[in-house]
Amino acid sequence: MLGLPKATEMSKQLPKKAIYTKFQMNTAAKAKIDADISRITIVNEIAPNKVNIPAGEDVKSFFVLLVSLKKKKYDEKTIATLSKLIPQNILFVLEYENESRLAIYHTKVMQTEWKPTENQQIELHGLNLDTVWENIVKSLECGVWNEELSLDENIALHNKQEQLKKQIEKLEKQARAERQPKKKFELVRKAKELKEELSSLSSSTNNMLNMEQ
Repeated sequence: MLGLPKATEMSKQLPKKAIYTKFQMNTAAKAKIDADISRITIVNEIAPNKVNIPAGEDVKSFFVLLVSLKKKKYDEKTIATLSKLIPQNILFVLEYENESRLAIYHTKVMQTEWKPTENQQIELHGLNLDTVWENIVKSLECGVWNEELSLDENIALHNKQEQLKKQIEKLEKQARAERQPKKKFELVRKAKELKEELSSLSSSTNNMLNMEQ
């Protein structure tokens, strides 16, 4: 699967009941997983003895889990829950019928667009599994990457930028609908302040990137 080396392939089903029992999940938590997922299977293990890439300081190995979905519109919190329950680095292949998307939980759920499962591919790039894993995360996460920042810092920066964009959009929508000039002016002013903050974040990132070139 995913064009990974044959040596990494495996097929080990993870029974949902075993997960529920091991982590003593309550009825509500089990119901959420049951509503979205029909089957979970480990399909690849990426480890030094299988891909000839040394372990990193943090990532010694990671697994690819094929998650068969009951519906295409699933709750992203279900994927976050699975990641937190299973103490491993995991790349999810979320499959519904003949389509799938790749997903990782790393401080948040990051995922690709849907495409035919047979066309899904990933590449193992890096001097060790730390950098291999980081490069896979980068391939799933949108935004400009600043090599001066850590993986978590980059993701936090992207989150902040997305939050500002949403706040600006909301304020601009409210301003267009507002009829009272004073309130309209205040909404426009707040949106402008957030735009300046967003521009400042983007500029600082671009400046750092230009210094590296």
